[in-house]
Amino acid sequence: MTRTTLPPRWVRSSYSDSNGGDCVEWAPEHATTTGIVPVRDSKSPDGPVLTVSATAFAGLVTLARSAAL
Repeated sequence: MTRTTLPPRWVRSSYSDSNGGDCVEWAPEHATTTGIVPVRDSKSPDGPVLTVSATAFAGLVTLARSAAL
């Protein structure tokens, strides 16, 4: 049996700017499957991807929620 690795399905963060500004995307299905959360800039989909643990990502979300935007 051959296993095919599909590219992650990227989801734009609800904290992203709707005017094309700060656009952060993450791949929740990949995170659920592996425990590793990939994060990227949606304006540069072929650019680098930051990968963090689920715990670290939860910390980033907590920080974003508490920050004065």
